[in-house]
Amino acid sequence: MTRPLIISDCDEVLLHMVAPFKDWLEASQGVSFHLEGHNFAEALRWKESGELLAPPDIWKMLRSFFDNEMDSQMPIAGAVEGINTLAEKADIVILTNLVDAHRDARAAQLAKVGINARVFTNQGPKGPALKAIIDEYAPTRALFIDDLAQHHASVAEITPHVTRLHLCGEPMIAHAIDCAHKSGHAEARIDRWEEALPWLLDRLEDTTT
Repeated sequence: MTRPLIISDCDEVLLHMVAPFKDWLEASQGVSFHLEGHNFAEALRWKESGELLAPPDIWKMLRSFFDNEMDSQMPIAGAVEGINTLAEKADIVILTNLVDAHRDARAAQLAKVGINARVFTNQGPKGPALKAIIDEYAPTRALFIDDLAQHHASVAEITPHVTRLHLCGEPMIAHAIDCAHKSGHAEARIDRWEEALPWLLDRLEDTTT
């Protein structure tokens, strides 16, 4: 029997990413990190020269972090309990913007903290990938959770029937990122799992849509 489906992002929704990335860069890579919003192009500077890292160097740092430092990513408060509570009522999949080679490592990383879910990797806007997941699962209803407004806009455009929650659990950047709720691309913006879980459960149980 088909069940509801929750498609959740990982970084800054289930696991901290920016904080351990910053710690690693500053402790071992000779890079200072100051992020406002999600613009990595202006966040990383070489400590010695003060110059911004070139885009190829930023991507190199990100690849190295995900190759070697994923174990440093700790769960967002309430995320493990929240997603596992939702799993009692819905299928859970993870849609994460990583290269495909990191898919198995992401699944293992999540399993290690107590989240056992199928992982889909993606590059770019998430709308097309989410539609493919919806087509495969054919759920009774679908909910999408992500920390970045552009992904909510993409999902809203391609699959407008999907319920969308904007959740950024990283206080370091939550105040600075664009809000998908304010732009009309998400039904709500809730950054704490203790408040998000009741909202999500209500949407799973709503029989009016």
